[in-house]
Amino acid sequence: MKTVLVTGIGGVVGQGILRNIRSMSDDYRIIGTNTTGISGGNYLCDKVVEVPFAYEENYIPFMIQLCMNEHVSLVLPSTDYEVYYLSMNLEKFQSKIAVSGPEVTKICLDKYSNYKSFYSNNLTFAKSFLPSDYDNSFPETVVKPREGRGSRNVQLNPTNARAFSDEYVVQEYLRGPEITTTFYASREGKLVGLITFLRELEAGNTVKAEVTFEFDDALGKIINGMLKFFPFRGSINLQSIVTKKGIIPFEINCRISGTNSFRSQFGFNDVAFTVEEYLFNSELKAPVVKKGSVIRTMLDIVYPDIRLNDIKNRDDKFYIH
Repeated sequence: MKTVLVTGIGGVVGQGILRNIRSMSDDYRIIGTNTTGISGGNYLCDKVVEVPFAYEENYIPFMIQLCMNEHVSLVLPSTDYEVYYLSMNLEKFQSKIAVSGPEVTKICLDKYSNYKSFYSNNLTFAKSFLPSDYDNSFPETVVKPREGRGSRNVQLNPTNARAFSDEYVVQEYLRGPEITTTFYASREGKLVGLITFLRELEAGNTVKAEVTFEFDDALGKIINGMLKFFPFRGSINLQSIVTKKGIIPFEINCRISGTNSFRSQFGFNDVAFTVEEYLFNSELKAPVVKKGSVIRTMLDIVYPDIRLNDIKNRDDKFYIH
C-alpha cells in the first residue's frame, strides 16, 4: 500500500485532494498535515500530523523526518508557501514531491515577479507596478499583496495607489468575465489538457462555476507559450480576465487549486493525473472534458459523543450532515 501525504487539509484545496484520492481507490494510506491538529480534513485521513508553518526554520527538517518515518511515497502540497519551500529543497527528500522547480514556484509566489518574468519573454500578463513606481496610467486600479492569495487585503480603486508599500502590487482593474483555468503539464513539459470555468467568488473561494469551451484555443496558445519559456510541471491554475483586447492572465497558482474537488466530475481529474504520473510513471492521455455546472455548499462533519480535542482521523465515529 502506497502512502500519500497531503498538506493543508484545513483548506478547500487540501480537502478536495483528499476526496479525489479517496474516490480513486481505498488502497492508499493517506497522511494529512496542517498547522492545527484538528480541521475539516481529518475524517478523510488515516493519520493527521500537526506541522510548522512552511516559512518556519524547522518546517523542512520536520517534513523530511515525517516522510522518512511514515515511508511516504508521494507528497501533494496544497498551499503556495509549502509548494515554494518544498521545491527549494527537493534534493533533501527521498519521497517524490509533486511540485514544479524553484525557478517557477518563486515567480508564482510574487505577482510582480510573475509580471516581470512574463513581460521579458513577451508573454501576456496583467500590467503591474510596484506602488513606488506607479505612474498613474491606469483608468482603474486594483492594489493587492504581492504574495497574497484569495481576495485578502485587495483594494479596488484606492484614493492613492502610491501610498502602499512595495509589499503590494498595482494592477489595472480589468473589466470582463473572470475565468479560472487548470492545465496539466507532464514531466516532459507537454500540455496534457486544460479545463476552464466561468465562476463566481465569495471571500476568494469559488462558489458557483460552469465549464466553458469558448476560450480553449486562445488559452492553449497562452499556456504553450508559458511552457516554452518556463518549466511548469503538474497541475497549474491560471486566473484570467476576458477583456475586449483578449484574455489577460493576472495570477498563477503553481499547484493543485481549489476547484480540484469538482473539476474531476467533469472529466479533468488532475489529482489522479498527479498520482498516476508521479507514483506509477503512467503516460497520461488527454482528458475528455464534459459540460456542466456546480454550486459549492457547506456540509457538517458530526462526531457524536467525541470532544473536539479527541478528534483524530477517519477511524473516529462520525457522519456527514
